[in-house]
Amino acid sequence: MDGIEKRTGLRAAPGQAVAESARLSVAPMIDWTDRHCRAFHRVLSRRTLLYTEMITAPALVRGQARHLLDFGETEHPVAVQLGGSDPAELAEATVMATDAGYDEINLNVGCPSDRVQSGCFGAVLMERPALVGDCVAAMGHATQLPVTVKCRIGVDDQVPEEVLPAFLETIRAAGVRRVIIHARKAWLQGLSPKENREIPPLEYPLVHAMKRAFPDMHISINGGIASLDAAQEQLAAGTDGVMIGRAAYNQPAQILLEADRRIFGEDTEPLTALEAVEQFRPYIARHLSEGGRLHSVTRHMLGLFSGRPGARGWRRVLSEGATRPGAGLEVLDAALDHVRTPADAAI
Repeated sequence: MDGIEKRTGLRAAPGQAVAESARLSVAPMIDWTDRHCRAFHRVLSRRTLLYTEMITAPALVRGQARHLLDFGETEHPVAVQLGGSDPAELAEATVMATDAGYDEINLNVGCPSDRVQSGCFGAVLMERPALVGDCVAAMGHATQLPVTVKCRIGVDDQVPEEVLPAFLETIRAAGVRRVIIHARKAWLQGLSPKENREIPPLEYPLVHAMKRAFPDMHISINGGIASLDAAQEQLAAGTDGVMIGRAAYNQPAQILLEADRRIFGEDTEPLTALEAVEQFRPYIARHLSEGGRLHSVTRHMLGLFSGRPGARGWRRVLSEGATRPGAGLEVLDAALDHVRTPADAAI
């Protein structure tokens, strides 16, 4: 049993158990939250709900790219995020994801990228709430797992105070009981995806108002939350959960190592960042033994020692060394030399 398996083994059942894990979640992020990233994050936190990158229903159904659903048993609780707008196709993709063993099926109604818009899914679906209702109803009929939605508060010239409650009414009527709301508008014309994460103002009070208006729904808030202090403030304000994206990826130690204690109330002592690397070492070794590249895994670890002496050396050695042909665990050890102190000698 490797280091991950010693610390995990939490298999969330459909419904209440996975909703409890949604008290804190790591956002689905394209090109970032792949299976190696999720395996690493699971070492840092046993309880936090993890999400895949968005996987499009057409890729699964028409392209038969079932390998996109691959994940490790140690990742539980883990949710898959699907993209699409065809109810029948999403239902078929939902069956595939259910058979793959995920704990939750999430529909993307929030991504503002051009390639998502061209496929008529993501944030553009905020303009088609009835279609979203048809999609999630079809997905719900195809699985016993929770079907959830991640959305924006509105797009373009929509008035969020009007469209968001109407949107929530629609998906609730279609069977959705859990939603993650990114507390910003998405501008489908004129802003890049990066700008859409930063320029539209955050409207946290509106999300809090939605929780008061829909007390029977589990509502998580997303957008601009960059610390556990901020997450706890949102929970104290009445939200059921908090989803953190780039902060959890770029400063994983600050967000995830303390999450089980501070967010979920566990009384176990969290790992140190160095201990987390050692717990993760068997996973990396197995990946290498199967012909994988070191960089595929360690690129997700660059921010682990952020703010700590030696962090720059850690990042430099991994960034430069892990991409070289044949790079192995010796590169990881060389990077660790930059962040170890004499007190860490026994680790």
